[in-house]
Formats: sequence, structure tokens, C-alpha cells
Amino acid sequence: MSGYLSEERHQIILETLEARGSITVNEMVERFGVSEMTIRRDLDALERRGLLRRVHGGAVLDRGRSYEPPFVARAVENLSAKQQIAKAAVALIENGDSIILDVGTTTYEIARQLVDKQNLTVITPCLQIATLLAENPNIRLILTGGIVRPTELSMVGHLAERALRDFYVDKLFLGAAGVDLEAGLTEYNLEDTLVKQVMIKNAKRVILVADASKFGRIAFTAIAPLSVINALITDEKLDLEWITRLRKLEIEVIVASEKANAKNGILLGEEVIVR
Repeated sequence: MSGYLSEERHQIILETLEARGSITVNEMVERFGVSEMTIRRDLDALERRGLLRRVHGGAVLDRGRSYEPPFVARAVENLSAKQQIAKAAVALIENGDSIILDVGTTTYEIARQLVDKQNLTVITPCLQIATLLAENPNIRLILTGGIVRPTELSMVGHLAERALRDFYVDKLFLGAAGVDLEAGLTEYNLEDTLVKQVMIKNAKRVILVADASKFGRIAFTAIAPLSVINALITDEKLDLEWITRLRKLEIEVIVASEKANAKNGILLGEEVIVR
């Protein structure tokens, strides 16, 4: 009997497709220890969501670089990793800080964990985050305004960019669709990219929050080179070679883990730093 839930199989299937571009039914049967019928149902379900294309004997990736999975679909992907990354991010936030929370499912998890912080100023172009924080009396919330992107509920356009140019913050928690050594930080669409570029210019400290699935991926538009990042918070699945190469670029790499968070700390490489 397979030890994988259907959601876990779906995630691994998509990760394999991202890495290789195609899979076969037979290899997935062997990988998961389930029947061909089960794998075919998995592939059919993912095809209905527009995440792959079924071909004879398997499936191929059916996404262009500008394809952006819906916010609600991304929110459940790698959720545990995102929650651990969020805990490590919140540990870096001091009472009284001014911060920007970028649009994204990982930054949304950061917002969920701000309940114990005091006297924060939070700026965001994300309606989901704004709705979550609107009734918190310890947070001064600033919503950028702008044009609402319906599927993402992010605020884009000249109004959002102009609003962000007027604020200089202590920390920016930045998301990205892809992280690549040569292409740098990339995003699915130009509108969000332009907003991110303004955020980066006006932040004293830029902290990228990205789980391991984002690395080695290149999306449609370039946000900025990796040199704009002061720190990265990621999860334990990120390959050690990536960590080593990022540190050579003088980027602080913080690896969040359940072990470290249980000690009220963060895992930095192989060393737990307790805060």
C-alpha cells in the first residue's frame, strides 16, 4: 500500500515535470507503489487544473514561463515549508519595525504569524494580507492602492508603484516565482515585477522568502539580480550546493526547520542560532 496521499503524489508529479518536462505512468507507478489506474486518475486531475498535458503513456509539462498558478492553488503547495519559513521570518521582525510584505503565499503565512508583534507598520500590495491584518490593533496597515489583479488580488499599476516610492522601510519580505544564479529573481508577469522593483529600491534590508521548489526555475520577467538580496530564508530541501554558492555572493542564508523552530531559533546552514 502506498504511503503517499494524493496531494503528495500530485506535488511530486509536478516537481518531476518541472525538472524534466515529462513523465511516464510506469515510472510513477514504481515511484509511488500504486496502480496504473491511480496514476492515470492523478494525471487526469492535474490536467483538468491546467497543470500538465496528458500524452500516450504519461504526461508533459504544459506551462509557459508566463503561466501563473492561481493563488489558492499555490497556497497549499509546500505549505509546511512555507510555515517554517514564515516562523523564521517573524523571528527577524522587531517590535516597532516598518516592513513590506510582498504578494505571495509565503508572505501570507508571515502575516498569519504576526499576532504577537507590537507597534508594527506593514505596507502591502496584497488584498489577502490586508484583509488578514486589518483588525490587528498592534499594526498600522498601509495598502498601496492600484489596479486589482483578479486571480492574484495583488495591487499593480502606477498607483501602487507611486505609493511605494513614498515609503522607506526597515525590511522587505520579498517573494519570487523563480531564483536562478544567472537570471536572478524572476516573476510570472510584468505588472507585479514593476511593483517589486520599487519595493527593493526603498527597503533597508531585502529578505527573500522562497522554498526550495523556486530554485533553478526561471519565470517570464526579470525582477533583479541576486545581488539585491541581503538574506534568504528557505527550507531544508534546498541543496547544499545552492547554499554554498549563495553565500559566496555574500547573501545570508537562513534555513528554517521544525527542529530549529522548536528551539525558538533558526537553522543557519548546519548551526542552530537561538534567538
